[in-house]
Amino acid sequence: MKDKDVRLSSGDKIALISNLSTMLSAGIPILDAVNNLLEDSKGGVKKILETLRDDLTQGHQINFTLAKFTNTFDKVTVNVVKASEEAGTLDVTLKDLKASLQKQNEFNDKVRSALIYPIFIVGVFVLVLLVQLVYVIPKIALVFKNLRVPLPLPTKILIALSDFMLKNTITFLFLVAAIVVFFIFLYTKKKSFVLNLFYSLPGVSGLVKLIDLTRFSRSLYLLLNSGLPIVAALDLTSEVVVRAQTQKIINKSKEMILSGKTFSEGLRTAKGYIPTIMIKLVETGEKTGSLDKSMQDISEYFDYQVSTTLKTLTALLEPIMLVVIGIMVGGMMISIIAPIYGLISQVSPH
Repeated sequence: MKDKDVRLSSGDKIALISNLSTMLSAGIPILDAVNNLLEDSKGGVKKILETLRDDLTQGHQINFTLAKFTNTFDKVTVNVVKASEEAGTLDVTLKDLKASLQKQNEFNDKVRSALIYPIFIVGVFVLVLLVQLVYVIPKIALVFKNLRVPLPLPTKILIALSDFMLKNTITFLFLVAAIVVFFIFLYTKKKSFVLNLFYSLPGVSGLVKLIDLTRFSRSLYLLLNSGLPIVAALDLTSEVVVRAQTQKIINKSKEMILSGKTFSEGLRTAKGYIPTIMIKLVETGEKTGSLDKSMQDISEYFDYQVSTTLKTLTALLEPIMLVVIGIMVGGMMISIIAPIYGLISQVSPH
């Protein structure tokens, strides 16, 4: 397996950094720490530790090894470690990095948890719809046909769709596959367009902005705390955000700093996008010489905002989805039952 192909789960990555941090804090030399960890390691962790051991033996630093595993360690992590190695604060920085990764992992879990319910509901609805179209409707359609029952338009549409699926199964599967391939192709070739369209959706737009600002502020805190200059730190953080608008603001701030302005002045040019509280905290950090601490406070503030927004959206989305799907399923059932009631009324004695 090539170094760049190695992938670690969030848990494994946190455990690896935590173990290294603990051993270094205890005064164990880095090479001895790596050899100790190798005794119980396996899989991707073992591959990384073996590479790290070989590189250390050849006189390289840890960041040299981490940079090889691009699917596991991003540029922010690599540069944080590099800066701390040069400053001689690797053990402290690894603790901060572990804490940051834990928060990021918790953050991702919150987002995934918020998506599970809607995906589950949609999946159940699709399953119910397929069962109705493949098993239930064909039998009922046969009864209607034999009894020559007049059918309303919704019932005719359901029967026609069911009939098409059963008689043209391969064609139907091909159409579904073609639609999936089309969206994958569209996402691959026009990724920025598709993402910007998704990010502009009501509810999603504000949430994605908060997530972006959380990732940006947390990454900037790590980089500044490790001793990296503000311009170099901003250059790296522009790669961890997803919205083009956030990237533009970061790049604009970097340009203004290079021209002699402050970071807060750069953020102020995007006051409608960047919350006032963030600008004020950055200003305070610049005045007191504790910008890294300010970015840590900002990341915690945005993390709380994301959690609150996710809870609100989930609370609103659940009943809305239930009502919409209930109406769709109910409408489908009425389309099936209505002709039966019509038939009963025709044969019932007056």
